[in-house]
Amino acid sequence: MKTFFLTALCCFFYATSFAHFLWIETEATGKLNTKHTVNVYYGEYSYGVKETVGGDTFNKVKNFSLWAIAPDGSKTALEISAKENFYTAQFTPTQKGTYTIALNNNDIEVIDFTKYDFGIFKTHYYSSATVTVGKIQPASVTQNENGIALQLVKKEGNQATFKLLYKNEALAKSEVTIFMQDQWSKKINTDDNGLFTFAMPFDTTYVLEATTKEEVPGEFKGKTYEFVWHCSTFSIK
Repeated sequence: MKTFFLTALCCFFYATSFAHFLWIETEATGKLNTKHTVNVYYGEYSYGVKETVGGDTFNKVKNFSLWAIAPDGSKTALEISAKENFYTAQFTPTQKGTYTIALNNNDIEVIDFTKYDFGIFKTHYYSSATVTVGKIQPASVTQNENGIALQLVKKEGNQATFKLLYKNEALAKSEVTIFMQDQWSKKINTDDNGLFTFAMPFDTTYVLEATTKEEVPGEFKGKTYEFVWHCSTFSIK
């Protein structure tokens, strides 16, 4: 039932035949005092679908904020500019360690799906990636106390360990989907501590997605809703 709900939700909400989400693409390593590029896409990563900036579909989720969180915890808001099918930004690393790139979008219109028996809801997206400067074990930080987040705990060789958090608490026994291009995906469950490990045998970008439904009603921009649908993605190479 949950799988059906999420699939139908994405299909109707974005008027496409695939499940859409926001994700970040960036090089995994950076250099001190050298500009580093970050790109934000919206579409279906596994199927190669990237929506056009300015189109009706991307416009629904364009009001996001983008940050670079330095190893010492300081945050820099990134200024974005529009390209054909992505938004792009740059930042300059000034510290050795791991930078977390964090996207937050809690500014999406309430939608009414009562005619599909899904109710009235709002959506909250949170996406992340890391940029490591120097020979340091990469690990990410999360700053999404109001939603769901995937946190990179460690990456050793071709294996990565993550922790799934919801409002800064571990989300145990929950499903995460791992995507690669060419229509490949795999589902994995978190353990009692919200942790999971998976192998990355290929030199490509893996995009992870996790979702949860918050059964709390509220009001947003003058419209009432019955629940919040939270979605988090994390890009790793």
